[in-house]
Amino acid sequence: MNRREFVERSIAVSLTAASCQRVSGANERVRVANIGCGRRGLLRELIQLKDEANIEIAAVCDTWRQKREKAAADVKEFTGKEPLTAVNYADVLARKDIDAVLIGTPDHQHCTMLIDAIKAGKDVYVEKPLAMNMRELIRAYDTVKKSDRVVQIGTQMRSYAQSGGARNLVTSGGLGKILKVEQVRNGYSPYWSSYGGASFFQLPPTEQDVDWKAFLMNQKARPFDASMYQNWYGYRDFSRGPHTNLMVHFIDLVHFVTGLKTPRRVVALGGTYRWKDQFDCPDSVEVALDYPEGLMVRYCTVFGTSAGNYAKWFGTRGTLDAKSLSPSRPWTLSGEGSGEPDRIQGETEAPQVETVHHMKNFLDCVRTRKETIAPIEAGYNHSVAIIMADEALTTGRRMLYDPARREIHAG
Repeated sequence: MNRREFVERSIAVSLTAASCQRVSGANERVRVANIGCGRRGLLRELIQLKDEANIEIAAVCDTWRQKREKAAADVKEFTGKEPLTAVNYADVLARKDIDAVLIGTPDHQHCTMLIDAIKAGKDVYVEKPLAMNMRELIRAYDTVKKSDRVVQIGTQMRSYAQSGGARNLVTSGGLGKILKVEQVRNGYSPYWSSYGGASFFQLPPTEQDVDWKAFLMNQKARPFDASMYQNWYGYRDFSRGPHTNLMVHFIDLVHFVTGLKTPRRVVALGGTYRWKDQFDCPDSVEVALDYPEGLMVRYCTVFGTSAGNYAKWFGTRGTLDAKSLSPSRPWTLSGEGSGEPDRIQGETEAPQVETVHHMKNFLDCVRTRKETIAPIEAGYNHSVAIIMADEALTTGRRMLYDPARREIHAG
């Protein structure tokens, strides 16, 4: 170990010890920072939970000045205290008095920020998808596993009352053997066409108002592009497309409900069929995933029509209709499709279980040091699935996963 490694490791250990000491008491206030103050709504959740969870929103960080200032103003309005504001997330991580960070930045920044936050001794809530390639995924996973930090992945569907009920139903054999799970999630226009659009803070970003270099992070340098900055969801350098962004919610929920981990084989097709503009993410995708436990999972998105949305689990005893994965509608259970003697009779509401808000679960675990409902393993498994889907889509070949080597290859 050279001197630099020794110093970095010593600092990380001291920060970790200090953080544990600060939040060890049940009545101790947890100081939290929001990195990336966009439309994911993480800051709003913190504000709503501030009293119940006994937290202080200590800092807000964003590379867009208007977003940063609006976030700080919201914190002051609803808490009465003005938070630290930062352009660079490293300035937040350097603060020893901050216990936990929420990362709600573009996809290409998630792993780097997670790794740096763990090394700085912070507990971390990080948005999905966790990773865009296997190299960064393995680094992030191993960094977390070598630490004692609490991590929550932002796949909040796990915390639905319907999801917990479906998990109990499926794992107890209520649907019989699960044969297939599928979701169709369509929309008339791509989600990136309105995300942070011209109506967001009334004006598009200007080069003077943003830190373009910090936004690009590890991506190749290029001149400032307001559309690329504001609508990054539509550009493959920053987010691969609906099979890695929308599908991640579905595939993580499949893993949660069924107990599956990673696919064995994945194929995918897609392209841009309706919205032919400057964006390079596909507007339509079809993905099929085969799991070693012996079942198929299918995901489909078509932008150009909002018709035909559904999510269903198909078992030998019947069907669980998850109603487009809505948290506000009861999911239904029936014997539809089954010819078995023990098929489910009639149609009933699927069971639900009492759950804790996804963000509240994270904040509770910061205090108790228990494992979150969506730990780093959940992020690893959903990332393997979406990376396989993206490589299958872009290469036109079937992708296989080797769990022993942690490698994806064509075959």
